Amino acid sequence: MSDLAAGAMLFVISHEIIPETHRRGHENWATGGFTIGLLTMLSLDILLG
Repeated sequence: MSDLAAGAMLFVISHEIIPETHRRGHENWATGGFTIGLLTMLSLDILLG
């Protein structure tokens, strides 16, 4: 259940708090890029300690 809450928070942050990323109709690309960047950052943090 916490995974669902975390995903919902990422969606809200990307769509509502950072509206500059959603110019010119690229909402899905901006949200996907935000999510991929966050996952990459977290993976590197875990792998590199």
